[in-house]
Amino acid sequence: MKTDIILAGVGGQGILSIAATLGAAALNENYHLKQAETHGMSQRGGAVVSHLRISDKPIFSDLIPMGEADIILSVEPLESLRYLPYLSKEGTLVTNITEFRNIPDYPGLQKTFEELSGKINIIRIDADKIAREIGNPKASNMVMLGAASPFIDIHEEIIVEGIRTIFKQKGEKIVELNCKAFEAGRNFTVR
Repeated sequence: MKTDIILAGVGGQGILSIAATLGAAALNENYHLKQAETHGMSQRGGAVVSHLRISDKPIFSDLIPMGEADIILSVEPLESLRYLPYLSKEGTLVTNITEFRNIPDYPGLQKTFEELSGKINIIRIDADKIAREIGNPKASNMVMLGAASPFIDIHEEIIVEGIRTIFKQKGEKIVELNCKAFEAGRNFTVR
């Protein structure tokens, strides 16, 4: 078992919570884990990327080589395109369609994604809308994790346990809302 994941987005979108949740899930299963992350220049709006490597065998590098990521999970669509060179030919891009317009000349992306859809496996999801619909607009990151979960070699229940571990100090209501967000994202992909 091996899953190499690039997590991408901008500051404030919950990339590090996704990484922490998957890390907790991997450690709960006694998997090996390596992670490297880069934070943007500002807390909100700067680019954030995390390389997350999970395996049942020892891992010797925390960085994923170009062309070898199994999954790019991006909470922001422009950031998904930035890291596309890391995706393997058999990999899957899971991207939010809600744009975070943090630059003045933010490009139109619809045509780009249409062209890519014939070349790579893409899951495009409006995670922000789904998070609002379930009553937790801040949980779009967990919607994204749910949408990507069918492509991660960790069983769904183990990831949910990781969510419980990471969010338990915020109270049971927050835990349940994040679990509900995860399930909504998963249901989007496996429907």
